[in-house]
Amino acid sequence: MKLAHNTLTIFTAASLLFAGSAFAAHHSLKENVQAAMKSDIRGPADTARDANRMPLETLTFFGLQPKMHIVELIPGGGWYTKILAPVVAEEGQYYAAIGTSNITDKLLKAPGFEKAKVLAEDARMWREEGDRLYSIELSSLDVTNLDMVLTFRNYHNFNEQGRRNMNEVAFAALKPGGIYAVVDHTARHNEPETAANRRRVDPVMAIQEIQQAGFVLVDYSDLHYREADELKYEVGEKSVTGQTDRWTLKFKKPD
Repeated sequence: MKLAHNTLTIFTAASLLFAGSAFAAHHSLKENVQAAMKSDIRGPADTARDANRMPLETLTFFGLQPKMHIVELIPGGGWYTKILAPVVAEEGQYYAAIGTSNITDKLLKAPGFEKAKVLAEDARMWREEGDRLYSIELSSLDVTNLDMVLTFRNYHNFNEQGRRNMNEVAFAALKPGGIYAVVDHTARHNEPETAANRRRVDPVMAIQEIQQAGFVLVDYSDLHYREADELKYEVGEKSVTGQTDRWTLKFKKPD
């Protein structure tokens, strides 16, 4: 009996040690985001926007987890890429799609980003002569069963065809229950676009279009609500740049 007791004690201790080691290998979203935010890959122009963009709070609201497989649509200069790709690098997978030339030529060649991948490299964005908004030509993201698709401050760049195409390919790429996370600059509901208020999007219109693609609106956040933004100036105007009011919407592909 004594031998059995000792064996059980050793087995239990070993099991706890193994469990502790396994747990230590898996970091929380908060730990991963904070580590990414401290990375040397981020320069002063990146860190200067942290307080306003609130990446940890935003990604927590959307429900991002380090084990997820995610796509970032239209990553631009890679501000969010520098956070998203490292967060899921160990346990999940980061993909970028549409308008990826900046991060492909620079960021994705940097140490630590080897696992990140670019999808739908044949996607085409273009503007008709005299048109301010872009169209998208894209039939698929070339991936399925994703946990999350995210896009930040891009919805305003596209015409109706481009927006609907983006929503449709996001829907097709997600698994049932997958999340579509969208943030953009706020425009007044039904207010006509002018040179003064451009690069803003009516959130009611965005909700309607995204729902028409098949998504269900799950929640919204006021993390990026800015009372001082009168919604009457273009987002690059000195009085509002860096402090625009933004809508933050979380959609789900139905189970």
